[in-house]
Amino acid sequence: MNKIKILLILALLGGASAATVLYSGIVNVAADEPHSALVYWMLEQVRENSIEKASENIKVPNLDDADLLLAGGSDYNFMCASCHLQPGQKESDLSVGLYPAPPNFSIENEEHQHEKNNDEAENAEAKKHFWVIKHGVKASGMPAWGKTHDDKRIWAMVAFIQKLPELTPEQYQILTAPE
Repeated sequence: MNKIKILLILALLGGASAATVLYSGIVNVAADEPHSALVYWMLEQVRENSIEKASENIKVPNLDDADLLLAGGSDYNFMCASCHLQPGQKESDLSVGLYPAPPNFSIENEEHQHEKNNDEAENAEAKKHFWVIKHGVKASGMPAWGKTHDDKRIWAMVAFIQKLPELTPEQYQILTAPE
């Protein structure tokens, strides 16, 4: 009986603590002030594990198709470049103002360099990009483009994103020029 009372008291204290946090306004939601290291780590883990789990059964088409690359370039330039940047660009008003900061797809990160020679890892990355573009990410500024774009169009953006770090600013302009 004592254990039940202790558990009940702990549950009530936990609920009261949660209510205090929820209704007091003490949690700062300003995008210009970063989370604590612990909160940031927890949010990153939740996001990454959620995307990995949700994207694991997605089938990746042939992303080396030149038509996909060309189709994805104009969409990327119009819908993505203001946050995720283009070759030669270090930041934009949006990329600086968003928190967490969106990844810069115009540069190769270390993880991507290791994936280039690993088809399985490259496919996993493509699946994640597809899922994020299609479904978006809550409270991050990343919209769910799947509400307005079909899968073929989303795969075209994924194909373009995979090639983007290899492009010079001039090649980018050619591939993203309006038809």
